[in-house]
Amino acid sequence: MTASPSVIAAADGGTGSMPDCADYWLCQQVYDWWGTAWLAENAEALIATPARILLIVVVAVLVRHLAHRAIRRLTDSTAGSPVPSILRARRLRAAAVGDGAEQVAARRTQRAEAIGSVLRSCASIVVLGIAVVLVLGELGINLAPILASAGVVGVALGFGAQNLVKDFIAGIGIILEDQYGVGDVVDLGEASGTVEAVGLRITRVRDVNGVVWYARNGEILRVGNKSQGYAQVVIDMPVAHDTDLERCRAVMQEVADALYVEDEWAGVLLSEPESLGVEQITSEGVFMRLQVRTTNADQWRVGRELRMRLKERFVAEGIRTPLPLLSAAGAPAGAR
Repeated sequence: MTASPSVIAAADGGTGSMPDCADYWLCQQVYDWWGTAWLAENAEALIATPARILLIVVVAVLVRHLAHRAIRRLTDSTAGSPVPSILRARRLRAAAVGDGAEQVAARRTQRAEAIGSVLRSCASIVVLGIAVVLVLGELGINLAPILASAGVVGVALGFGAQNLVKDFIAGIGIILEDQYGVGDVVDLGEASGTVEAVGLRITRVRDVNGVVWYARNGEILRVGNKSQGYAQVVIDMPVAHDTDLERCRAVMQEVADALYVEDEWAGVLLSEPESLGVEQITSEGVFMRLQVRTTNADQWRVGRELRMRLKERFVAEGIRTPLPLLSAAGAPAGAR
């Protein structure tokens, strides 16, 4: 039987025989478009698989972009929200000079940026991991051995680096809960001082002697923050047993009130000072207590100023401090 002119033309053109597409629509479509048997037979590997991989990559990039955008909007709204009323109430006098509100806003912005960076990194890792798994599946690679090996490696790392993971999780909690920040004066137990850096793994603190302490976040069991909210300056002045205690209490109140009304200290003292009276009676003398609420950064300056003024006023008023106790040998107690 003589071949038809079209089949002869196809044979002469080198396109080969009709491919066996097995009802695969892409194979038939490619053969109809190009008339090339080998291209039609390999349409799955040459066209469909790259197209699916490209689609996975595009969707992954789009999802990552949307996730980053949502996280950025969340952190920006958190950082730019007004100061809560409970915090404004604590800083009625500080808000008048603008220090309290600015400090709270700055800390909130730093915390939001840190958490936003962590969330964006986590979102990128998750999206990238899923995309890589899907691409490997499209390339026909058996994922079972890879996932099994990854599980074994994960278990090994979990046992070997559990302290590292613990430090990172604790660091995220510290930043998220705003337990302390750079510039805060904290007590971490064995180390206390000013916080110089807060990372996801370690916290760097410099004490009053200039020694730098590096504390792992996972090992920090409790934190005493002396710079959060407000500070309370408490002064216990010792006086002799025969002192007129009511007069002494009034003198301490007058000294503190004089400091409170001065313009230099108006933005530092957050509430009126209180002379509480007798705090303790010991064999050494009577301790009179004075307390005043101040801003975080000025608590030590206020304490030193009050002690100096109280001492000078006590001398002027003739209020005596306790004499040192004498031992049986006539020397001050504790002397060697």
